[in-house]
Amino acid sequence: VQLQASGGGSVLDGGSLKLSCVGSGFRMLSYGIGWVRQRADKEREAVACISALQHAGYYSNVAEGRFTISRTGNRIDLQMTNLKPEDTAVYYCAADYVFGVQRNGDLYKYWGQETLVTVSS
Repeated sequence: VQLQASGGGSVLDGGSLKLSCVGSGFRMLSYGIGWVRQRADKEREAVACISALQHAGYYSNVAEGRFTISRTGNRIDLQMTNLKPEDTAVYYCAADYVFGVQRNGDLYKYWGQETLVTVSS
């Protein structure tokens, strides 16, 4: 299982970014996929998740209404809008062989590399 994340960068408060994650070596549609972030001095948190077979999705409170997770083939995108400085974090895409959504950011089994998002005021 390999996950390749891309799309991080620096934006101003209120800006937008899209993160992408391409999976290989496994049938991605059979896995729950999440975007997990870790802010400085904070625990990891899953901000957006999509279940296997795309039957369910989840957004954390901070992501609801601003982030959109979508899947196209073996690529999972996270469109982030109205970004705030508190969204500054290292973001990971992660996969877990679960039928539902994996809301616990610590329980994903497979991880892509980190991609840094910096939002400046």
